[in-house]
Amino acid sequence: MRIAIVAGPDAGHAFPAFALAERLNAAGVDSIVYTGARWCAPALRCGIDVAELPGLAAVDGDDDADAGAKLSRRAARIAVALAPQLASAGVDLVISDVITVGGGWAAELAGIDWIELSPHPLYRPSRGRPPIGAGLEPGVGVRGRLRDATMRAATGRSLRMGERQRSRARAEIGLTGAASVPIARFVATLPALEVWRPDWPSDTHLIGPLLWEPTDATFVRPSTAGPLVLVAPSTATTGTADLASTALAALTETSLGMTVRVVVSALERPDGVAESERVVVGDARQDEILRDTSLVICGGGHGMLAKALSAGVPVVTVPGGGDQWELANRVTRQGSGLLVRPPTVESMALAARRVLTDPGFAAAARDVAASAIGVVDPVRIVREVMRRRG
Repeated sequence: MRIAIVAGPDAGHAFPAFALAERLNAAGVDSIVYTGARWCAPALRCGIDVAELPGLAAVDGDDDADAGAKLSRRAARIAVALAPQLASAGVDLVISDVITVGGGWAAELAGIDWIELSPHPLYRPSRGRPPIGAGLEPGVGVRGRLRDATMRAATGRSLRMGERQRSRARAEIGLTGAASVPIARFVATLPALEVWRPDWPSDTHLIGPLLWEPTDATFVRPSTAGPLVLVAPSTATTGTADLASTALAALTETSLGMTVRVVVSALERPDGVAESERVVVGDARQDEILRDTSLVICGGGHGMLAKALSAGVPVVTVPGGGDQWELANRVTRQGSGLLVRPPTVESMALAARRVLTDPGFAAAARDVAASAIGVVDPVRIVREVMRRRG
């Protein structure tokens, strides 16, 4: 059995693909990951079979200002270029990242079954919830239900426009009729970060976070005393700017009212952030430093949230765009962190001090970590669906 995992180049999507490949390989299931060229070398060092995903680059005529058109046109190019590679590699099953639509289309062109992978909670629309991204719980009473229905209607217009764009792009590469449907869906998050919905899709499995480290290096701890705070600026282009510098200003003894040690973890060194006796900056294993960490300050992206909460470490989130606002609100409601927006030195210092001094936040974070007992093994699901398919 040979599995192809397809994911875009962003760390929040490529890293979960690598983590899943390692799980499959450890269980004796051969896998190859198709993703952006940036991550090929680190993956190869970890023993992961990886190849550059074709069709990612923009070409003349692309309108990247239109997100729907960008995704659809790029997906079509990916599908046409990838399908013959899947066939020649003898791939039996494709696992395609939820926003890398071309992976599923390539499987369809090659006549191969595929599974959809969401490297975060399930973001499909629900008739029982306000739209994802609003950060809201379902409305209560007549007014609340009317609010949710109005919001869903507005979002629905955008979704239908995206469906039309995808249909046109599919037709251009010979995929007509109803869109391809995955034989299963993987939702790679902690149960405590997921929300109830009355229309949970069938054959959709909560498999727990897929966490992966791009390096074997470890952080040197600051030599001063005090609790350790990990600052992790978002890897997403929609993340809050200057998070690291604002956090460092908030974490001084003058602003915070207590002494802490700080590790700034970033794939690329943030501008204007200097090391000192109490501040370390670099790119090293976050899972290792989290063992000694009392608080994480991050943008609210799923990858960092899942790492911190899986380690039982509470968070202060400074959400930017995309899904960060949604996730930051879920964490706040669950009690394992606080949300800061807009991010000022004063507001960040207040939130950090509150989380560091109130043990209830750490207890709630440990509850999130404990919820992982409710996930299922994706390797078992892969084997089951393949067995059913003969």
